[in-house]
Amino acid sequence: MSCVPFFEVRRLHALDDVQGEIDAAVLRATRSGWYTLGPELDAFEAEFAAYCENAHCVGTGNGLSALELALRAHGVGPGDDVLVPSHTFIATWLAVSATGARPVPVEPAEDGFLLDTEQLGSAVTARTRAVIPVHLYGHPVDLDAVGRFAARHGLAVVEDAAQAHGARHRGRRVGSGNAVAFSFYPGKNLGALGDGGAVVTDDPALADRLRLHRNYGAQQGYDHRMQGTNSRLDEVQAAALRVKLRHLDDWNARRDRVASRYTAALAGVPGIVTPDVAPWAEHAWHQYVVRITDRDAVQARLSAAGVETRVHYPVAVHRTPAYAEEGFGADGGLPRAERLAAEVLSLPVGPYLSDEAVDTVTEALGAVLAPSS
Repeated sequence: MSCVPFFEVRRLHALDDVQGEIDAAVLRATRSGWYTLGPELDAFEAEFAAYCENAHCVGTGNGLSALELALRAHGVGPGDDVLVPSHTFIATWLAVSATGARPVPVEPAEDGFLLDTEQLGSAVTARTRAVIPVHLYGHPVDLDAVGRFAARHGLAVVEDAAQAHGARHRGRRVGSGNAVAFSFYPGKNLGALGDGGAVVTDDPALADRLRLHRNYGAQQGYDHRMQGTNSRLDEVQAAALRVKLRHLDDWNARRDRVASRYTAALAGVPGIVTPDVAPWAEHAWHQYVVRITDRDAVQARLSAAGVETRVHYPVAVHRTPAYAEEGFGADGGLPRAERLAAEVLSLPVGPYLSDEAVDTVTEALGAVLAPSS
């Protein structure tokens, strides 16, 4: 029986001997005598800011921290509301809660995954301070629409780009905005060897506040200007990320070829909805997510056929115990998020996948979904 694992970091590192480059970079970092806030981090921040077509990058300990610190740097705190997608990873909501503010969910567009920008206005109150558009699965949100909305209401925009390294919106790189938070968890398109994150910004004053927040509120030494935290991207992670950043565009191009092959092969398969790409977007394909009505049964049969899949995400955030007491959706007001939680299925999309592996997945799906005679 053929086996197609969902994602394997080791196979990614085996492409073009990237593992050898990473080994050399890690050895360089560990022998340098710098372990935090050193030259590898400085170099990575400059290189990633340039890659994102932006001016500043501030490395953090993880993606959740990047979101939280970006909100704090914008002054978000207790008593504030922040608009968030109802369909997203829980980290988007947790970052808001960590500041003392309240996440207010907004549904995705009908038959889509991303924040419905036309619904934002109905969620605004006098307490609303910011909005977090999430570039979910690697597809950018319509930032022009979000920007117009935010400008009308005087709101900060903090982008959650944890899954969108290298994506583009109307020709502009995701990451070219005012406050864009990234995660470098190992499974991301640009992944570290452990946890890591960053905020990219075009605002030097915001970058300075972020650097204070991440380092105990101090720029250096014991000169504590605020009540900060400890959230720093370490030298080893920065060194590994510098290597992988050089390969990111090629890896994303390979992901795009895998996605295109899936879309073409699944176009005529009944019972499955493949993802759309807006004409103005360049998808990073962090995940290739389809929608299937009988998702759990289909996933089980794919597993039996040797095809490993994932669900991103099986429980809508407002239905988790972490947020159940908030009462969101108690009156059935978030049906799109709940429907997606029941239908989404992520197929393997690693840049190392061969055509034969992709064909194995699509043939297995076709066999599972074929109408019985």
